[in-house]
Amino acid sequence: MTQPNKPIALAKTQSLCPVCLGRIAAYYGIRGDTVRLFKTCADHGDFEVPVWEGAADFWAWRAIKHPPQAPVKADRKAEAGCPYACGLCADHVQATCCVLLEVTNRCGLACPVCYAGSGAESPKTDPSLETIANWYDRLLAQGGPFNIQLSGGEPTLRDDLPDIIRMGRKKGFSFFQLNTNGLRLAAEAGYAGQLAAAGLNTVFLQFDSLSAEACAALRGRDLRGAKNLAIAHCAPAGLGVVLVPTVCQGINDGELGAILDFAAAQTPAVRGVHFQPMSFFGRYRGDPLADRLTIPELLKKIEAQTQGRLKAADFLPGGAEHPLCSFHAQYRLQNGQWEPLKGAGNSGCCGAASATSDAARRAVARQWSAAPELPQADGGPGCNLDSLNRFVEQFQEQERETLTVSGMAFQDAWNLDLQRLSRCYIHVLDATGALIPFCAYNLTGADGRNLYRNRRRADGIPAPPA
Repeated sequence: MTQPNKPIALAKTQSLCPVCLGRIAAYYGIRGDTVRLFKTCADHGDFEVPVWEGAADFWAWRAIKHPPQAPVKADRKAEAGCPYACGLCADHVQATCCVLLEVTNRCGLACPVCYAGSGAESPKTDPSLETIANWYDRLLAQGGPFNIQLSGGEPTLRDDLPDIIRMGRKKGFSFFQLNTNGLRLAAEAGYAGQLAAAGLNTVFLQFDSLSAEACAALRGRDLRGAKNLAIAHCAPAGLGVVLVPTVCQGINDGELGAILDFAAAQTPAVRGVHFQPMSFFGRYRGDPLADRLTIPELLKKIEAQTQGRLKAADFLPGGAEHPLCSFHAQYRLQNGQWEPLKGAGNSGCCGAASATSDAARRAVARQWSAAPELPQADGGPGCNLDSLNRFVEQFQEQERETLTVSGMAFQDAWNLDLQRLSRCYIHVLDATGALIPFCAYNLTGADGRNLYRNRRRADGIPAPPA
């Protein structure tokens, strides 16, 4: 007989203690109609966090079939066990699609929600061009080329950022995304053109709110004018823009519909909105229980705040990462209507229903780059120019009217599921040249201690907690 208030166990996994970061057993269980992750550390007690509202929907979403998993070129054996042997280890089951290169630790902001805890470091701490060239070579040796996300810190603080992109292009990398606060793009009208000429495809623009108060709460000051200018400067340069709101309970979770309407008004310059519910990484010190926003909550808020123009049922989990990690839908915008494009094959960050890295790279390059400008046909034997040019115009128009809405629910030390982590294909290349799954790289304990950031042994593997 079930004891009062005792959760009904659904599935076992492993996780970490958020205090000591030691590996412990965990399970998904139902309390009320909410699925939660439960775990107990012998030294630090019991922990539970909400994962999903609606047990039936949890099973339906989680049970969506995955394509065959891609082989992983493993750097390391897994003697230390997940997540202490990242690099990647032989137990990782998903190949790399996207790689973050942190080209600086510097930033002109000091956002209270920063994953990296970036700030006013010296330019002398930036990796050299020679070091970054070696990173590219290492990625090629590990199965690349992959999609590259230039990140930090704030990458645009480097004056040689166009050189970094050109160098990567010459080495065979075909897709470059810039993760940025947009301040330099706003301040220098010609800067977006310089980056586009160097080979940048997409600007992943930090874009949290349309209100001064929420901007100040999340970023320290009102940045709305700078965000608008950044978009305006990217459009003529041919850079696709994806708006990236970090969503926090009680701060900007009531603005999801307004942000989507803003994005729709900015098409075709804006190619998508990529929501990131708050994760308890880095500098953020909120309440990991009360402040958590799950995927079902986010989708219900989107449906309510768009008056049903976007529906929770429109969205699907990612095709290659674990289904609890992400959601996506693609829409065609016409006359104020949002028409969901079924079977479009997009899936969140890496944009493909296929598990192969190559397919994912190609899909995201099309999905998040600027809408293509195809040349008019110039004729040839038997060519019906009118029909062909009408086709070209219709294709261009459809691409301009398409907007992708996606999101990624990153794992932190409270809700980490090592089965989910083993499917991650968004990786960070760290200073030792090891590929680390994004959530493992950013794992932060309750005391602010990092598992991988600034806590590495000489061999590049963090020591498991004693």
